[in-house]
Amino acid sequence: MTIATIDDFEKLDIRCGTVIDARPFPEARRPAIKLVVDFGPDIGTRKSSAQITALYEPADLVGRKVMAVVNLPPRQIGPFLSEVLVLGFPDREGRIVLAAPGDGVPDGARLA
Repeated sequence: MTIATIDDFEKLDIRCGTVIDARPFPEARRPAIKLVVDFGPDIGTRKSSAQITALYEPADLVGRKVMAVVNLPPRQIGPFLSEVLVLGFPDREGRIVLAAPGDGVPDGARLA
């Protein structure tokens, strides 16, 4: 494990957002879902490709709160430009479980 400093952590901008659109991404090499996430008025909406198909259906994601790193460079994934990295943890079977803030956290709130 690499040791990070508080300065390293503070470089990451991790925000709360709400999924406003989710669609299958059949062109991806590994099964994925294309997300559009609303991060509030300061950041706006951003797109992400998430490999979360083992536990989630696109229709079930709309309205769900998620956490994402919003200040990484965009990444081209096939024909899709992923602008943020949605965060999750692998369960015992390796399926990704989305990381989410508790109730009442507004879109755009920064992880402190």
